Amino acid sequence: MSGRTQARACPERTCVGCRERAAKSDLLRIVAVGDKCVSDPRGTLPGRGAYVHPAVVCLDQAVRRRAFSRAFKSAGPFDTAELHKAVADEAEATP
Repeated sequence: MSGRTQARACPERTCVGCRERAAKSDLLRIVAVGDKCVSDPRGTLPGRGAYVHPAVVCLDQAVRRRAFSRAFKSAGPFDTAELHKAVADEAEATP
């Protein structure tokens, strides 16, 4: 045997809100479209992405510490009103 495991490694990303590492599939990808932050659940929108847990707490922390400006490597501020609504709706739908 070569010593390799049969299961593929799951890619990990860091939440820009709480700074914890988690599986990429557990986080929500955020991209900048103009001056707005938009969620990218399929991960197909072009541009740099930032990852955040789909929780209002992590999103609030990311906004408070201006993490999106650093993650997108562009001057902020970014409009996150629609993003807050989307994350809140997703949090309610998840049991």
